[in-house]
Amino acid sequence: MKTAVITDSASYLDPVVAAQYNITVLPITIIFGIQEYHDGVDITSQEFLKKLAETDKLPTTAQVTMAQMQEAFDTLADKGYDEAICVNLSSGITTFYENLVAYSRQVTNIKVYPFDSKIASAGEADLCLLAGKMAENGENADVIIPKLEQLRDSIHVSLVVDSLDHLRRTGRISNTSAFFGNMLKIKPILTFDDAGKIVPEAKERTMKQALQHIINSIDQTTFDSPMRISVVDANNPDLSKAWVTAFHEHFPKASVSTYQISPAIAVHTGEKAMGVVWDLDWNQI
Repeated sequence: MKTAVITDSASYLDPVVAAQYNITVLPITIIFGIQEYHDGVDITSQEFLKKLAETDKLPTTAQVTMAQMQEAFDTLADKGYDEAICVNLSSGITTFYENLVAYSRQVTNIKVYPFDSKIASAGEADLCLLAGKMAENGENADVIIPKLEQLRDSIHVSLVVDSLDHLRRTGRISNTSAFFGNMLKIKPILTFDDAGKIVPEAKERTMKQALQHIINSIDQTTFDSPMRISVVDANNPDLSKAWVTAFHEHFPKASVSTYQISPAIAVHTGEKAMGVVWDLDWNQI
């Protein structure tokens, strides 16, 4: 049994790492007016944020199509793969998972296993890397999926944004006025709930206080196995480095990694957003 792993570009996996684990990454489409870009293919995170700052046209996204999925299935089947685990962006912020579940019933040349990450970015990437590692070791979906569920259940995330405007405009967060009140000089902290929806978590007045809030949250989390902390930023490299240093100091036994927020996610968060994901270390499961 030969098992493939497919994901979308919201995971923002490094192409070298994706290739190392034979993970197929399909691009989400970024739309600026009449111009379309393929996330991670013909537009990078830095290029996207530069374009966002220079235009009055607010971008939108279009999810991976079933035609793209079928093309990937055909390619993998031709390479001798028997099954494909599809780890995708949270069903709480896109209908892709539901669409794939329905479409997969029509696929005949490879067995499709849709897997709802209920998360995005580094959390989604960790799930992909676990699946890729296990598939490379010869495991099949029956063994891999329970481990993915174990990892998914361990994932925690805090997302700090400069403004909620982008999330409100794109419909990725519900009305939060009652929670955040007057947004003046407030750093909203968001998270993903159990259904994979983006919801308010807390509010702080500075990024320093937001970091301390996240450190306190991680302190309250207990894992039976080694922990991984991922720091994710949208064009905020200096703050990312400072946060990485803080996490190394506070959690010396944890593995700490960094990611950039993909254009497909930055559409909703805006520039300067900071995210932290902490979970079981996928490389130790």
